[in-house]
Amino acid sequence: MTVKKKGGAGTRIRKAGQNRPILILAVLGLSALGMGTTGYMALEGWSFLDSLYMTIITMSTVGYFEVQILSPGGRMFTIALIIFGVSVFFYGGGVLLQFMVEGRIRQVLGRRRLEKRIEKLEGHFIVCGYGRIGRVLCRRLALGPRDVVVLDRDARALDQLNTEDILYVPGEATDETNLEKAGIGRAYGLVAAMGTDTDNVFVVLTARQMNPGLFIMARANERSSEKKFVAAGANKVISPYDIAAKRMAESILRPTVTDFLDLTMGYDRSVDIQMEEIPMAQASSLHGVTLADSNIRRDMNLIVIAIKRPDGAMVFNPSHDARIFAGDTVIVVGEQGNLEKLEGVLKP
Repeated sequence: MTVKKKGGAGTRIRKAGQNRPILILAVLGLSALGMGTTGYMALEGWSFLDSLYMTIITMSTVGYFEVQILSPGGRMFTIALIIFGVSVFFYGGGVLLQFMVEGRIRQVLGRRRLEKRIEKLEGHFIVCGYGRIGRVLCRRLALGPRDVVVLDRDARALDQLNTEDILYVPGEATDETNLEKAGIGRAYGLVAAMGTDTDNVFVVLTARQMNPGLFIMARANERSSEKKFVAAGANKVISPYDIAAKRMAESILRPTVTDFLDLTMGYDRSVDIQMEEIPMAQASSLHGVTLADSNIRRDMNLIVIAIKRPDGAMVFNPSHDARIFAGDTVIVVGEQGNLEKLEGVLKP
């Protein structure tokens, strides 16, 4: 899924159209005040303050006494001003009602469209929690082939999700109903990335019961909680603080290696080099072929780092006579375009 930012000329035009009634109301109100004040000053010869005061009490129909006795022309002008002021008042009430009704309708229709998009998803990721960890996680997942649905209850997080056009379900991630709305039965994986280990453990336990085959990753704030996550059903437990500390240490001890990993993991988007893992399908033409005969290096300019077998065994720096079979995962480094070519061959 690609994260798309809303905005542009279309959004500006819609906003301008939505604000036009308010601008018209403001212009009508100021025009009425100006014409009323000028009219009393011209017809009755009153001061500016008296004319403005008379205009306001006339338009608001509060029923105060006139500042001074009105002439026949002044009375006719007052009648016209009352009619105009009442018209502006009713127009303003209509504008307010329109905004309330249309806003609610847009909210309901927008929510329904969002639900329909989520209902069509299959093999997606569910991210529980859109805090600091969740935001970075979603941006990285958005670069991959799978869609993302976020579960969060915070109003500010929901506003940001709307802005970034990321699919979401508002509410508690610990609620089974919300997990069902997020399509947990059709999802590939779930990430519990909320702020407390207690909430994350409960989400992992609930998700595992709802979908036994789901891949579940959990964020652990305390090392002592890792065993609880595994017992609850998490496939993988990550401690962001431990990873950050290790990353800082590696950047000091092995800066060149760290730079290379950053390069191959795609953190530097200005360089078109990436490390990727590509599973091999049964129908691939390279099934049972040696690396030398596959011509992956010669034709696609890719470096095979390792081959992961279906039983989890990892063959690092495989030799030229190593064979790749269906179910293997090939880990390669190279340019994005060449990686896509290899993916087309391994997963036809």
